[in-house]
Amino acid sequence: MPQTHIRFDWAIKKLLRNKANYVVLAGFLSELLGKQIKIQSILESEGNRQTEDDKLNRVDIVAENDQGELILIEVQNSTEQDYFHRMLYGTAKLITDFLEKGEPYGKVKKVYSVNVVYFSLGQGGDYIYQGKLDFRGLHLEDTLKPSINQQKLFNIKKVYEIFPEYYVIKVNNFNDVAKNTLDEWIYFLKKSQIKEEFTAQGLTEAKANLLVNSLSEEERANYLRFMENRRYEISIIEGSRSEGRLEGLEEGRSQGIQEGRSQGIKEGRSQGIKEGRSQGIEEGKSQGKQQEKINIARNLKQKGTDFDTIAEVTGLTREEIEEL
Repeated sequence: MPQTHIRFDWAIKKLLRNKANYVVLAGFLSELLGKQIKIQSILESEGNRQTEDDKLNRVDIVAENDQGELILIEVQNSTEQDYFHRMLYGTAKLITDFLEKGEPYGKVKKVYSVNVVYFSLGQGGDYIYQGKLDFRGLHLEDTLKPSINQQKLFNIKKVYEIFPEYYVIKVNNFNDVAKNTLDEWIYFLKKSQIKEEFTAQGLTEAKANLLVNSLSEEERANYLRFMENRRYEISIIEGSRSEGRLEGLEEGRSQGIQEGRSQGIKEGRSQGIKEGRSQGIEEGKSQGKQQEKINIARNLKQKGTDFDTIAEVTGLTREEIEEL
C-alpha cells in the first residue's frame, strides 16, 4: 500500500524552496520539459502567499536553472475564468522584470510557464498540454527560421526557443495509469502517492523527503489544517453548486412549461407546443444557470467568504453579490 505524501501545492510553498530539495523540483521539470534541468536558485514571487488560512489561492514559485532560463510554476486549485490571461501576464512580467534597463533585447531570458491546475480549464480531454510560438508562412506554409548569424549569436536553432513556452497539466483528467516516467509524476500530483516501482527523476527523493510523518509537530499541524481547509472549500463549493443546479432546473422547467403553453395557445396547438417547448427549454436552461450562480453566491456569502472569492467562483459582479 503506497504511503501518502505531502500534497505538491503545500510542498512547493514550504519544502521545495529549500536547496536540499532542489533535486525533487529539478526531477519534475526534467521529466516535463524533456531535458535535464538543474535548479540554480529559487527566486521570490509576489504572488506566493505563505499564511495557513490562505484559501482558494494560487501557489507559484520562480526557479532559475543553470542555463539562466526562468521557470514559473503555478498550482491553481479553484476555478479561474481568466487563467489563460494570467499565464500570459506572468511570463510577460518575468521577462520585463529580469531585463535590466538599457540591456539589449538579445538579453531577454527564456521563460517556461508550468501550470498545475486542479479544475476544468478550458475544453480539452488530455491531461498535459504544451504551447509554444511558431511562425508559419500564409502562402508557402514554410517555417520562419533564424538566420545563420542569429543561430550563432543567440545559440538557437528555432525561433520558438526565444519565446515563452507554456505547459498546462490538468491533473483531474489523468486516468491514474502511469505509462511513462512523466505519468508517474502526474500520478503523484493527483494522488500524493509514490508507488515502489516508480523510477521518474526526483521521485526517489520526494518519497524520502515529502512524507507527512517526516514533518515536525508544528509543520504537521499546519499541513493538516491546510488539508482541512481544502476539504472545507471543496465541500462548500460542490454543495452550493448542487443546490443551485437543482433549484435552477426546477425553476427553469416550471417557467419553460408555462411559457411553452402560452406560446402554443397563441400560434396554434401543434406549432405552439413545438416552439413553446424549445423556447421554454432554452430560457429554462439560461435561468437555471443564473439561479445556480446566485445560490452558490448566497451560500458562500452566508459562510463569510469574501466578495472577491465569491465573484471568482460564480462570475457575478460585486453589485449582484451585495444585493443578495
